Amino acid sequence: MYVSVYITAKDVKEARKIASQLLKERLIACANIIPRIESMYWWRGKLERHGESAIIAKSKASHAKKIIKRIKELHSYDVPCVVFWPIVEGNKDYLDWVRKETK
Repeated sequence: MYVSVYITAKDVKEARKIASQLLKERLIACANIIPRIESMYWWRGKLERHGESAIIAKSKASHAKKIIKRIKELHSYDVPCVVFWPIVEGNKDYLDWVRKETK
């Protein structure tokens, strides 16, 4: 099964660092970085609002635990957002490429 991985980072520099490392380790095949998003969330009893960057990466579900572990090691947040969305259907050629690039 293939997945999209949604990750937030404090800024585009951190997003690039995380995406580059996951790519080098072949844990993901591709990363799309959205440089600026606005996030609102509860943190330690307070409602927060901050700018962040987002990463949408493509990989195999079998890499999920390794991806989470590496992001926790690389990330500046105590509790980084790392969530996986299953890819139910897609371009077979693209998914074959994802499989090939995530050894």
